[in-house]
Amino acid sequence: MRRRADRGFTLLELVLALSIVAVMLTILFGGLRVGLRAWQRAEERAESLEHARSITQVIEQTLSGTYAFQGPIDKLTQARILFQGEADKVSLVTMSAPLPLPAPVAFTAVTLSMEAGAASGLAIREKALPNFDPFEAVSPSVVDPTITGIRFRYLRDPDGGAWEDTWDGAQERALPRAVEVTLTTMVNGRVQEQPAITVPVRVTTP
Repeated sequence: MRRRADRGFTLLELVLALSIVAVMLTILFGGLRVGLRAWQRAEERAESLEHARSITQVIEQTLSGTYAFQGPIDKLTQARILFQGEADKVSLVTMSAPLPLPAPVAFTAVTLSMEAGAASGLAIREKALPNFDPFEAVSPSVVDPTITGIRFRYLRDPDGGAWEDTWDGAQERALPRAVEVTLTTMVNGRVQEQPAITVPVRVTTP
């Protein structure tokens, strides 16, 4: 008596097996795409945060070198302490220029503000001193589009904690004791406010 020959896979079994493999491959590659997307977002976020940290260090270095430089704003005014602070803009004289100038100088007039228009972002303007119109609206040395907002506050009394939204060096005849800076950045297409930093102004009025 002969044995019955073993049967192979039926068409239905083959289709079912291929369908299961296709589903497993779809799940596998879907998870891989999700993982790669998450990894890319994390890399972009880390890069954005590192860039914001670098900009913060530049601003902190500039503010910490603030000096109570006395000079005229223009040819018609008398000498005054060159410091003009507003809520969204600050103009000062520093011994630590944020960007290197063509020739080394001791003092640099710097303005930090937001630039509007097509090339929007944080604008840094510099001008070597001594010079007339130190805070004139010269072309910015750099405009950083990743910074979407900046806010300043100025400390009057370190003991009482009195913060001001503006500071006029001519009227105050002194520098603020510290400057608080809050940056708003674009991270992964989302606007995010960074923690505020407080920079002590170490150089007092001569």
